[in-house]
Amino acid sequence: MSKVKQEKPSIKSAVSVKKNNPVFTAGSDQPVWVYSLLTDFDVALFISGKHFRLYEKMGAHLVLVDGVAGTYFAVWAPNAQRVGVMGDFSDWDKTGYTLFRRLDSSGIWEGFIPGILKGTVYKYSIVGFDGVIREKGDPFASRWEHPPQTASIVWDTEYKWKDKAWISKRPKLTALDQPMSVYELHLGSWQRDPSEPKRVLSYNEIAVSLVPYILEMGFTHVELMPVMEYPYFPSWGYQITGYYAASSRHGTPQDLMFLIEELHKNNIGVILDWVPSHFPGDAHGLYDFDGTHLYEHADMRKGFHPDWKSYIFNYDRNEVRSFLISNAVFWLDQFHADGLRVDAVASMLYYDFSRKAEEAATNEFGGSENLGAIQFLKDMNEVVYKDFKGVHTIAEESSTHPGVTHSVESGGLGFGMKWMMGWMNDTLKYFKNDPINRQFHHHQLTFSITYAFTERFMLPFSHDEVVHGKSSMIYKMPGDEWQKFANLRTLYTYMFTQPGTKLLFMGNEFAQNGEWNFTRSLDWHLLQYDSHAGMQRTVKALNKLYRSEPALYVNAFSYEGFEWINADDAQHSVYAYIRRSNNDKDTLVVVLNLTPVFREGYRIGMPSGSKWKEVFNTDATEFFGSGKVRNFPYLPEKIPCHGRDLSILMDVPALAAVVLKQIK
Repeated sequence: MSKVKQEKPSIKSAVSVKKNNPVFTAGSDQPVWVYSLLTDFDVALFISGKHFRLYEKMGAHLVLVDGVAGTYFAVWAPNAQRVGVMGDFSDWDKTGYTLFRRLDSSGIWEGFIPGILKGTVYKYSIVGFDGVIREKGDPFASRWEHPPQTASIVWDTEYKWKDKAWISKRPKLTALDQPMSVYELHLGSWQRDPSEPKRVLSYNEIAVSLVPYILEMGFTHVELMPVMEYPYFPSWGYQITGYYAASSRHGTPQDLMFLIEELHKNNIGVILDWVPSHFPGDAHGLYDFDGTHLYEHADMRKGFHPDWKSYIFNYDRNEVRSFLISNAVFWLDQFHADGLRVDAVASMLYYDFSRKAEEAATNEFGGSENLGAIQFLKDMNEVVYKDFKGVHTIAEESSTHPGVTHSVESGGLGFGMKWMMGWMNDTLKYFKNDPINRQFHHHQLTFSITYAFTERFMLPFSHDEVVHGKSSMIYKMPGDEWQKFANLRTLYTYMFTQPGTKLLFMGNEFAQNGEWNFTRSLDWHLLQYDSHAGMQRTVKALNKLYRSEPALYVNAFSYEGFEWINADDAQHSVYAYIRRSNNDKDTLVVVLNLTPVFREGYRIGMPSGSKWKEVFNTDATEFFGSGKVRNFPYLPEKIPCHGRDLSILMDVPALAAVVLKQIK
């Protein structure tokens, strides 16, 4: 076990004991004092699944008892025969420092140990139901040792926040009728120091580079792949052991707070990946915590995930729901996160997810739905949206479960948004086709509109699409080098001009050549080449267009915001559609030509007789295009086309997207 420097808490920073908290000294020869932060009301909420701020009472808390500084410990282990605290202070003796079991039905063990100060490394020594001693980290620890070390560290989440201005205007800036363009990144591989390529950057170092980059590129939010403590680096953070701790690989909890604060100071929102769907079986983690299946379901048809070789939370258990909902609240409350992207929701909703029907459990009514998980998600979303203004929960959900983003009151799950996985899959399948064959797959790009407004969708090109042999985004595109880049520019424009919010994984914005490799930095050197620099400028311009044109975001989740002009020209692989806000003057027309043929004099029906000008063209030379742009406006003629009385003759560049806006 490693040692962390202990810090004595000041009276100002420590938690003072109130008179109504009884303190009993167990005798001068006893190292643990009987003491509790938990009230009877806390316990009642916990065991009913309704305590949503458990982190304020459970875990390790620096307190002053009778003027003596130390740490109060509280851990849930209802089936344990004995629970103790061990660490450097006890030479890792498993038998000393025994906590006291509460005399109620909570199953919580607690006690105060004087002299245990900030920075103390510790674990719980748990004699389980089976009599075996287990060394467990603290499920509520706010800091852990740097992996591969596995002990918890007494710490706090105190921080003098300076983002009040952001929090106050967040509800307006992040409303559902505002633009939301998300840059997804992995902190360990976004950027590294070239002189130390094996070392991951600290939260503070990342802040120095990330904040100006996001500002320059024009994204509204960053989404951080899991920052909670996890033991196995190749899991990318999706196998969590420390749900309440920022990963020590990058620094302290306060260092992560600094990174988030710096983003907020620049009006950039922060979404955290959150994984309440499963956890690993590491010996120091939640699995088999007190010698029983405490956090995981005892029935392995419900409690074990065969794909990820991990354990599934027992959502039927009230205490587990309290633990998880408190965790969601923790990151929004203590770290000022602006949203949670909830991982693998479909795996939570259905017992038969990734299982053969005969191997899957059923609910009490014989169905495949995990009713406990459904209730947990509803409860979580209700609490989040009630207590935190301007935040969003986003479901990574790939099934056809109804009402994922509908309100709980109307029978939905209550999420703010849902990843549009069907759109992503259909779009990438279409673009992978050789253009000569796209005419036979034309409606792969039109089909999503048939269900685009059944939920509030986010359009994602995430990390999952550039790993495990799926190829990088640029090498999914067909053709020679110029055609690959032209295709990808048009793909991104299609995404930014379709209904829904946007998400792009790091490196995609400059067409990273290789698949994402979590062990090293992105290939930033590619920006010396015109093609890659042009792609980066394209995404920067798309963010500017998206954020400046209300037609692209005001009605992102409503039929009023979208209308086809021409959805059926499969022969030429041309698409044309309208985007609208609530003001006619904002109307845009988007035209896509998805063949390498220059469409000269292509007639398109127009929604009004106003003059129309190009406001975006992927074929601009600054984007590495051929330069076939139009610098003077179109004036519609009284020639019917596409069911409209007015039309224009338009030159549409090869493998390009053009956006028109009406002018007076």
